[in-house]
Parts: sequence; structure tokens; C-alpha cells
Amino acid sequence: MSVQEEVAARTEQIPTRRLLVDGQLIETGRTLASLNPATGEVYGYAPEAGLTETDAAIAAARRAFDTTTWATDAAFRAHCLEQLYQAFRDNVEELRELTIAEVGATRQLTHGNQLEIPFEIVRYYAELVRKFSFTEELDDIEVRGQRHRRWVEKEAAGVVAAIAAYNYPHQLALAKLAPALAAGCTVVLKGAPDTPLATLAIGELIARHTDIPAGVVNVLTSSDVAVGERMTTHPDVDVVTFTGSTPVGRKIMAAASVTLKRVFLELGGKSAAIVLDDADYRTAAQFAAFSIVVHAGQGCALTSRLLVPRKDHDAIVELVAQNFAHVRYGDPADPKTYMGPLISERQRDKVDGLVQRAVAAGAQLVTGGKKVDPGFFYQPTLLAGVDPDSEIAQEEVFGPVLAVIPYEDDDDAVRIANNSIYGLSGGVFSADEERALAVARRIRTGTMSINGGNYFAADAPFGGYKQSGIGREMGVDGLTEFLEIKTFAAAVR
Repeated sequence: MSVQEEVAARTEQIPTRRLLVDGQLIETGRTLASLNPATGEVYGYAPEAGLTETDAAIAAARRAFDTTTWATDAAFRAHCLEQLYQAFRDNVEELRELTIAEVGATRQLTHGNQLEIPFEIVRYYAELVRKFSFTEELDDIEVRGQRHRRWVEKEAAGVVAAIAAYNYPHQLALAKLAPALAAGCTVVLKGAPDTPLATLAIGELIARHTDIPAGVVNVLTSSDVAVGERMTTHPDVDVVTFTGSTPVGRKIMAAASVTLKRVFLELGGKSAAIVLDDADYRTAAQFAAFSIVVHAGQGCALTSRLLVPRKDHDAIVELVAQNFAHVRYGDPADPKTYMGPLISERQRDKVDGLVQRAVAAGAQLVTGGKKVDPGFFYQPTLLAGVDPDSEIAQEEVFGPVLAVIPYEDDDDAVRIANNSIYGLSGGVFSADEERALAVARRIRTGTMSINGGNYFAADAPFGGYKQSGIGREMGVDGLTEFLEIKTFAAAVR
């Protein structure tokens, strides 16, 4: 085979996807390259949406909300969500290979939070919408001798602009899309430019395998910041839901304030795992080591700060280092690989810069701290003796980097854990569950894990305090984010 034939053969294997706008799968004539982060090579191409496609998508969503029965037919919405769930299940293997290649997720992780667990969000809301009470009766009241019946109705909030991040594209998209659709909203969903194909695959499944009417769901991908700005400021958009960094979240909140849109934000984290002095140190060290390297540390709720008793600091650091030595990283398609690559060279440079500055500022580099090629890999990195006020202890790294911080007593541990602009998640380890709970309840975060407990499921609300966000995804609370409340009264004759 000639060189030209080999190139042509490889090109034919490169996947492409299309945007979903007003029920049609379309191309734009402009393309966005998607890289395989394990190799750094082009994996596929996606259409690049511009303002023309964005305006068309918003107009379609507005029309579908205002002129169809989508917002009022709960049974039909449940039916469509059930179809979407089945479409995911029927196409799971194709989606798995796409997620491994484009997101850099390990094969084992696609059986969990990267792919298959997000499917359950769709099923959960299909079931919830069938039993959820959209009407609530209040007590009758009497005013000037006249009896009045009163009740409350919960109705769809309108057109939703949903913007997802790159790290868990299926999870983040479906945690917005499924409850919004269950509530009766219409949606314009924008995927991250680093992982466009994963998000566009959702749009293609909707178009091909569900009865969701044209315009109810529109799916875009773009690297143009003007597209996101249009989605968050357009007067026909009623709700904005965004997952990403806190600095971008601040900008979105400011932009949406011009038209007083409802805003839901799931932002950054700098979560602390507190190891109390009666804990099983081996168990805590194992949890800390293997959780921070899940998806190469690209998780907003990962416990990136490990708070340990000062007297046992060195012993716990040694236990963590021993566990890091067993982390197998490399080809995410290999079932034995535990940690894959970072999403891009840009992100890897950011992580490395934070690590190098931490060492220069006095943190002890115990292990890791190096880039690994080819691809965008970074060694699992352990920093000890970290100052709780330092950059590495305050800034979200979004990489496989664990900062160990010593504390004096329980009160000091609580103070350090709360010494952050973030409040997304956290954990406490102790032989005494009541003691652990007493500490956990003093930490200002949206989720907490006791002795490694896993809270994450479709029925559990997820979100943060402080600058980790506003509102909650998943659970009943995730549905109510997309509902307006209307109070009625009727004079009883």
C-alpha cells in the first residue's frame, strides 16, 4: 500500500459527527479537530458551530417550547427518556470506544462514571417524571366570608442553555439534559471543544432513536467563545446551566444577570480528606492515592488535599507513596490501565507549572512531578509538608497531584479544610463514625464521604457551597432546578 493509500485509509477511519439543530443533523463547512490525548494525534472532526447555528438552535428550542405540547405532556416526556436510555444501552460499545479514544478515559472507568452510570440518570428521570407531583394543594382560606381554594403548580422553566465541560462529557451532559427534559424544558446543549464527538453522539442518538420532537434538543460544539456568550445572554434563553471552572462560572453569572436568567453552576473544587488520629491509616492512604488519580485527577470533586495529624505526617506520606507506586498508567484502552492521560498539552503544562511552583515554594516532592510522552500523561505526584495557604493548597490543579497538609487537632483540621473559596466535596476517616460525622458536619461542602463512602448516584443531589457553584444536579433537587412555581387561587362558589 502506498503512503497516499495509507493516509486515505486512516482518514476513512476517523469518525465525524454532526450538530443537531431543529431536528436535523447538520454540518457547517467548518471543522473542529478532536485529539486522542493518549497519543496527541487527531482522532476525529466535529462541525464548528458559529453564531448562525447558535441562533437557529435557540430559535428552534423557543419554538418547540412555545408551540408544542412538550412542556405539558409528562407521560410523553417519560416515554422519550425511556427511548433515549435504551438507545444508550443499545450503542454502549460504540460509545465506549469513542470515550476511551477522545476523552482518554480508561476502559474500566467507562463501566462507571464515564459512561454507563450516566445512562442511569436518564432512566432515573424517566421514572421520576411519571410519579412526580407537579401540583400541590394548599389549605383553603376564608377572606371576608368568601372561601378560596389554593394550589401550586410546577411548570417547565423554558429554554435551557446547557454548557458542559470536557472531563466527564456524558455525565455532565446527561445530568443537565435528562432533568431539563423531564421538567418539560427545551435545551440547547453545548459540548466542550476538547471532547466534541462525545457530546454530538448524544444528539445523533436523539435524532435517530427517539420521538423527541424537532427543536426540543439541539446539540452544538464550538471553540468560539462567542457561541457560549450568545447562549448565556440571548433573551430567548430562560435558564443557564454550566459545568466548568470557577473563573468562567463567574463570567457566565455576570453575563446572564443582564436578563436575570436563572443560573445553575457546578464549578471547581479543592476538597479535603481529613484523616483523624484514630483512623486506619493504611485504608485512608490507599483511598487518597487511588482516588486522586482517577481520570488523571480531572474531577472537580476529587479530594486533592489530604489533611493528616502532624505527628504521623511522615508515616502517612510513606503509605501514600507506596500506593502511588502501584498506579498503572498508560494506554486507556488496556483493561489493566488505572490512569489515563490529561486531556491536552495545555492542561498538562498547567498542572506541571503548579507542581514546580509548589516545590519552589517549599513543598516536598515525594514522587512524580514529570511529564510522560507520547500523549499527555503526567506522573502521579505526591507533595508533602504543604502550607495550607500556598497556591498548590488553594488552586484547583485538575491533575493527578495530592497535597499532604499537617494539622494539630480536630479544630485545626476543620479550619484548614474550610480555608478555601471552594466547597464541593470532602471526606473524613476515623474509627469512630460519630466523631467522623461531627467533623464532617462542620465542613462547608455539598457532599461528604465517611470512611470512603460513595454518595454518587442518580438520586443523590450533587453541587457545592461557596464558589463551587449554585444549585444541585441529580435527584429530585436536580428536577426542581428546571421548574417554575405558579400559585393559583379560585373563589369557591
